Amino acid sequence: MSQVEIMGYIPGAIGRITELHAAYYSRNWNFGLFFEAKVATEMSEFLSRFDEVRDGFWTTCRNGRVEGGIAIDGIEADSEGAHLRWFILSSELRGSGFGKKLMKAAVGFCEKKNYSFIYLWTFEGLDAARHLYEKFGFTLVEENAGTQWGTKVNEQRFVLNL
Repeated sequence: MSQVEIMGYIPGAIGRITELHAAYYSRNWNFGLFFEAKVATEMSEFLSRFDEVRDGFWTTCRNGRVEGGIAIDGIEADSEGAHLRWFILSSELRGSGFGKKLMKAAVGFCEKKNYSFIYLWTFEGLDAARHLYEKFGFTLVEENAGTQWGTKVNEQRFVLNL
């Protein structure tokens, strides 16, 4: 495999991570414009207020091109928990161990910050991601039908107590 590394923000990361989400979820789950706009808007807002003291943002890059990412939004970590967001890898890197490396970076960051817990929202059917979350100790704590991604799915909230 060509040169792959974990980095922080690089120019184009918002667009590329949004593209990865839009393409994957459109192809596999029929998500559309609502979802793509939501990812782009919320990630842009997050990075506009990014504070390295409380927040984390990592990209996986191959030869300078973003092929994945993950974020920890710590703005409400004291009251609501640290929010793990926008975890994705390109189809070329899935199964290569870089998802595990991104999760290690995010969880390790939260441990260093002494956050009490990390939570994430996902939905039923993302089995590979769920397997990785559970491998890191996340447990399913809530499940309900919802439309926060623009289409009806069985939403799931996972929590990792630190």
